Amino acid sequence: MAGHDRRRGGGCCPAMDLMRSEEMQLVQLIIPMESAHRTVSYLGDLGFLQFKDLNSDKSPFQRSFATQIKRCGEMARKLRFFREQMTKAGISPSAMPLPRTHVDFDDLEIKLGEIEAELVEVNTNNEKLQRTYNELLEYNLVLQKAGEFFYSAQSNATAQQREIEARQVGDGSLNSPLLIEQEMSTDPSKQVKLGFVSGLVQKEKSMAFERILFRATRGNVYLRQAEIDYPVTDPVSGEKVAKNVFVVFFSGEKAKMKILKICEAFGANRYPFTDDFGKQMQTIEEVAGRIKELKTTIDVGLLHRDNILKNISHQFELWNNLVRREKSIYHTLNMLSLDVTKKCLVAEGWSPVFATGQIQEALKRAATDSNSQVGSIFQVLHTREHPPTFFRTNKFTTAFQEIVDAYGVAKYQEANPGVYTIVTFPFLFAVMFGDWGHGLCLLAATLLLIIREKKLSSQKLGDIMEMTFGGRYVIMMMSVFSIYTGLIYNEFFSVPFELFGPSAYACRDTSCRDATIEGLVKIRRTYPFGVDPKWHGTRSELPFLNSLKMKMSILLGVAQMNLGIFLSYFNAKFFENNINIWYQFVPQLIFLNSLFGYLSLLIIVKWCTGSKADLYHVMIYMFLSPMDDLGENQLFPGQKTLQLVLLALALISVPWMLFPKPFLLKKQHQERHQGQAYAMLQSTDDDLLQAEQDHGSHEHEEFEFSEVFVHQLIHTIEFVLGAVSNTASYLRLWALSLAHSELSSVFYEKVLLLAWGFNNIAILIVGIIVFIFATVGVLLVMETLSAFLHALRLHWVEFQNKFYEGDGYKFSPFSFTMLSQEED
Repeated sequence: MAGHDRRRGGGCCPAMDLMRSEEMQLVQLIIPMESAHRTVSYLGDLGFLQFKDLNSDKSPFQRSFATQIKRCGEMARKLRFFREQMTKAGISPSAMPLPRTHVDFDDLEIKLGEIEAELVEVNTNNEKLQRTYNELLEYNLVLQKAGEFFYSAQSNATAQQREIEARQVGDGSLNSPLLIEQEMSTDPSKQVKLGFVSGLVQKEKSMAFERILFRATRGNVYLRQAEIDYPVTDPVSGEKVAKNVFVVFFSGEKAKMKILKICEAFGANRYPFTDDFGKQMQTIEEVAGRIKELKTTIDVGLLHRDNILKNISHQFELWNNLVRREKSIYHTLNMLSLDVTKKCLVAEGWSPVFATGQIQEALKRAATDSNSQVGSIFQVLHTREHPPTFFRTNKFTTAFQEIVDAYGVAKYQEANPGVYTIVTFPFLFAVMFGDWGHGLCLLAATLLLIIREKKLSSQKLGDIMEMTFGGRYVIMMMSVFSIYTGLIYNEFFSVPFELFGPSAYACRDTSCRDATIEGLVKIRRTYPFGVDPKWHGTRSELPFLNSLKMKMSILLGVAQMNLGIFLSYFNAKFFENNINIWYQFVPQLIFLNSLFGYLSLLIIVKWCTGSKADLYHVMIYMFLSPMDDLGENQLFPGQKTLQLVLLALALISVPWMLFPKPFLLKKQHQERHQGQAYAMLQSTDDDLLQAEQDHGSHEHEEFEFSEVFVHQLIHTIEFVLGAVSNTASYLRLWALSLAHSELSSVFYEKVLLLAWGFNNIAILIVGIIVFIFATVGVLLVMETLSAFLHALRLHWVEFQNKFYEGDGYKFSPFSFTMLSQEED
């Protein structure tokens, strides 16, 4: 705990909330049964205690408050039912902030049950009325269409009868049909009577319906169909369906039975119909009257249902929050264990040290408000368990901390990369995205999100927009740094500007014809800030910028990797691990800087002296031929001797990392266990009990020398190879910066300038539109995402693997503020 005390104590530097996680403590609460509910409620309002499950061996149904949770679940189901009904009716829960009024939980349960019963009854009656209404509408259609069938058939029969009579009177020759007189004189009682079935069938099934009828009756039916011009609401399914009215004429009971079964199989709704015209009209009038009555009744029922739902909507959020709070409280109470007397509940959990006073105050208030004669007991437990990790963040630092936590949550009180990520992450992004015009566009979009953050935070956004809004401050920092690096690169949508004074270079003559062949001449002082604008468009632009950005990438990479190694020192110092300091930090620092720290030095010396030495040659032959003279590649006196010393140090640091640490850990383990054995000889019963508990909790920590040695071997190989590969990985800064610059230049020259050269307004407008879409789609969206992912990789792999273990777990306190973010 000494390291922990030093953190808060007055050192040379002030305490940083993000540098190391908050100090945590394992606390035990003994709560009287009568004040348990209110105590947990107050602790949920406070949100600084993460409860441990002391009943993990019990199933959910064996726990003390399973009945209450079941009640809360049933109430939540009723509220979900109300929400569904409100959504169907187009009514949204009231967004007006309601005054915090006390609602009794038992009364609310009864009230919700009564409202549900009333709503279910209203819905059931409405469904029955709606089904009857839809059936009557279909029946009305059948009466109309089938009536038309019979009317047209009767008209045709009458016309045919008159035609036959006219023929008989006008033409009594031998050529007249002989059977007509016989047919006319047939006894009406001996004529075959046809039956018929009428109804509606789905339009898409009508052809199959006709074929099946024909085959089942062997063609002894006559089918008439009429298409309805608009979809009809089906009484059974309640959906709009295109249907046809049909009338099937048949003869005989067998044919009728077959037709009825086919209608049933095809889901055809049958309705009665009479061929008596007078009865038809009477039935149509009756149906129209009933439709009107039912419509009125349904409207009244819907109005009543909407009034119920509107009353619910005013208090829905209040009820929903209360039920969710109660459910979470009982879930938490189920994690507490009953005392042997069954009069108290025992709770254990993690809390930050700074919240001790607030938790004790909440316990006192709960006991007072519950009229409990006995107060809750608060005590701190000593344990060897690893505490959870808790960082106090705000809306600015939260997104940066989430970037780190996505890789792994920090181990308890280890150095937090999030502090440095706030600066290094947007800066490395900007190195790849250096253009102050693009940076201004990103900044404008981000400021719009920040200005409207109160409104947007209360709205439901899409997945992509939600992520963008959550990282608005990260994007703001990225855009600010992009403006800075863009000014250094002197690029505004790939166009250079003389912002900080005139260029230091000029053409050799007024025609400037040899600018791209022989180059420019320096006529005044060096351009004060960033790249001279005259470099753009010259023959040496690409070699110059390549060299500059490649060397700059190596310098930034070596600097960040050294920062990671130094943070490993501060971790070891904080946890008082001298082995890691002398046998991990020191050899790693020596190895990295003997090779790539030396390369960084050569880059700076070359920049300062203007030497033409080939650094590739120097680094390659430092390993292949360390004894050879450097010749023209020598940058300073004594360089060869320095290279030999650095090479020797790099070779020595590898076994220095590999061998001592496993043997020292083995020795420490043996000494620790010998010390425990000797200490037990002269100890009290309490000490023995504590030692047995510690021994029991650490039985699994048996020392396996082979495993430790193999782990150290892997770590050493990983660091040695990673020193090379990680340095090379930082060259992505150069590659993406070059790609961004070239893409921007292509869009400007091949789209905008090309359109300008046509001297045509229409082509210019098209060119500007294409330029805008290309810039936004490719450079501001795809390139932003690409640079973001590469910066993320550099932090997770190249930076954090030098010191960050990331094997901790988050502090997840019981808090009501988290309920709004959780789904039911």
